[in-house]
Amino acid sequence: MPSWQHLLILGLVVIVLFGKGRISEMMGDFGKGIKSFKKGLAEEDGADVKPAQRIEGQATPLVEPEKQTDKTV
Repeated sequence: MPSWQHLLILGLVVIVLFGKGRISEMMGDFGKGIKSFKKGLAEEDGADVKPAQRIEGQATPLVEPEKQTDKTV
């Protein structure tokens, strides 16, 4: 498990590679995506959605496998 020093160095490398503006832009896009996802869930809950039909099947009985005997003829 990485220590706090490793995480600090990793954070500095990310800031150097992407820049402060790009990271804040990515976080803003991430926040918009989460809001859109929550909005979609709320709309789905309010809509008259017909639940999927459940397919019922017959239960198969559990059968133990037959014991094989090694008989040489």
